[in-house]
Amino acid sequence: MTAAPAPLTPQERWTLAVTVLGSSMAFLDGTVVNVALSAVQRDLHATAGGATWVVNAYALMLAALILAGGALGDAFGRRRVYGWGVGIFALASLACGLAPSLGTLIAARTVQGIGAALLVPGSLAMIGAVFDESRRGRGVGLWSAASSVMTLLGPVAGGALVDVGSWRWVFVINVPLAVVVLILLPRVPETRAPGARPDWLGAAGITLALGGLAGAFTRAGEAGWDGVALVLLSVAALASVFFGWWEGRAPAPMLPPALWRNRIFVGTNALTLLLYGALGAVSLYLPLSLIGARGLSATAAGAALLPLSLLLAGLSGYFGALADRHGPRLFLTAGPALAGVGFALLGVLRGGYWTSVFPAAVVLGLGMALTVAPLSSAVMGSLGRERSGVASGVNNAVARAAGLLAVAALGLLLVASYRAALDARLQAAVGDAPWRAQVVAQAPRLTDVQLPPGAPAAAQAAVRAAFADAFGTVALAAGALGVLGGVAGGVLLRHQDTPGRPAGR
Repeated sequence: MTAAPAPLTPQERWTLAVTVLGSSMAFLDGTVVNVALSAVQRDLHATAGGATWVVNAYALMLAALILAGGALGDAFGRRRVYGWGVGIFALASLACGLAPSLGTLIAARTVQGIGAALLVPGSLAMIGAVFDESRRGRGVGLWSAASSVMTLLGPVAGGALVDVGSWRWVFVINVPLAVVVLILLPRVPETRAPGARPDWLGAAGITLALGGLAGAFTRAGEAGWDGVALVLLSVAALASVFFGWWEGRAPAPMLPPALWRNRIFVGTNALTLLLYGALGAVSLYLPLSLIGARGLSATAAGAALLPLSLLLAGLSGYFGALADRHGPRLFLTAGPALAGVGFALLGVLRGGYWTSVFPAAVVLGLGMALTVAPLSSAVMGSLGRERSGVASGVNNAVARAAGLLAVAALGLLLVASYRAALDARLQAAVGDAPWRAQVVAQAPRLTDVQLPPGAPAAAQAAVRAAFADAFGTVALAAGALGVLGGVAGGVLLRHQDTPGRPAGR
């Protein structure tokens, strides 16, 4: 008979509770805000660029600073830095909830992202340091399962908060959670790794590179490739060159150049960039389409991708075990490609939820379930056990950056497609009405386009249909990214398809 696993110690139980509650706040804010964005845009009169930055300001700080946040915890104490992150996140959440204007909301979201960059890497680091080695895998599994449940319910709960109250409650709800975490935090022992140093110049370089690129695409979506957009693009290029130069000389680089000579590491991160970029963009723009074009409630829009989450939660462990026995290559080829088909179906299928969104979400969920656990395993093993933390941290940062850049780039495609579809749909509905050009010029406002008083009902239907057309274009582009991710998995992981083969060889 197999011996029952040893029970968790009190310190391990408190660590698990604190890390699940704290990290769930950050994970939830990466998804719940997507459901609330339509209401935010309407109440604060945001353009497409403004709405995009409500998401991107948070994602930018988290992507750029997550590795530096982990190093800061190693150097100054993981519990201490985690507490800083929770406190900053809570105060910024309150500021988001009280924001009187779009600019204030974006600024508060930026601070929220800084808080998340301090607390997210500390979650697994504290579990790894506090849990006994014999129970560490169990601790990570419990953390992952609990965090997945919180993330699964988040969009639905967020949609309900928007429907019965206000989008502001989506942010304010973080405050009592943070208070509970800070009350429990002293029960977690302090741990650190002496000698660790954050790479602040590297973090500054990557922040400017990502921010400049996202800003250039966002500006281009609103005003075309004007002088401002080109300046932002130049800033991104110069910052990228500086980042590459500095990482080759930094005493403690956040992204050591030697990592990119490892085929498996490159392949898994290329796959992550493509697949999670597509997922980030669709997760943002699908709720806008469901609410603005199809008239669903925020609660229903939040629940739209529940099949994806349920399949991911239910099948990831099974496919992860199969990948351990047979190697990850097949899963990391078929999974992203199948997810790409799911993205494309969101753009192709029309009709009600059960005939369009549901089948696409099922296909997408199967693709992601095939991918996520094998990808995590391949990433962690790509550099060997002694550097698994670095591999995981870099991959996490790549996933966050992928969403940031895809939201900006596909947002540019969305606005351009919407403008063309709006012109064509209105031409068919109202002909050469004198106000048609003025309405088409509002395309950067996305679902907040205002028709003149007295406009016929056919014009409103044309606006909704045009946005559905534009989202379909974005969904097809996301599908192409998913398929390319499968190609990256098949080509670059060809040396790791034998069970038991050492990673990176």
